Amino acid sequence: MALKATEAVNIAAMKVYGIPNCNTVKKAIDWLKANNVSYEFHNFKKLGIAPEKLQEWDSKAGYEKFLNKQGLTWKQLDPAVKATITGSAEALALLQQKTSMIKRPVVEHNGELLFGFDEEAYKEKLLYIKQLEQ
Repeated sequence: MALKATEAVNIAAMKVYGIPNCNTVKKAIDWLKANNVSYEFHNFKKLGIAPEKLQEWDSKAGYEKFLNKQGLTWKQLDPAVKATITGSAEALALLQQKTSMIKRPVVEHNGELLFGFDEEAYKEKLLYIKQLEQ
């Protein structure tokens, strides 16, 4: 369910990381627009990702949350390379080289992170933000 236009939430600090042609990113963006949520978009394909940002996400959530092992890029990866991913250092180095392996989208706001698109989690997050702004 979308918020009414009069209930628009201005979330200037929200940042959405992803790839524009990813179907999951498209669903998330469509949902944000339908709910009048403003955001800044960071395109992995054009801008890459800083190692410091990956380290920040890892320290907050653990790389396992955003290393997408369900995607085609991981599935096509050489088994010998997969075997080298035994901890954060190896995983983050791989994610920086192959940003398409990051679970998308990544939504950052107020130090919190959402990975992928889950409409219920987005609703909960918006309600929380709306309460803070009132």
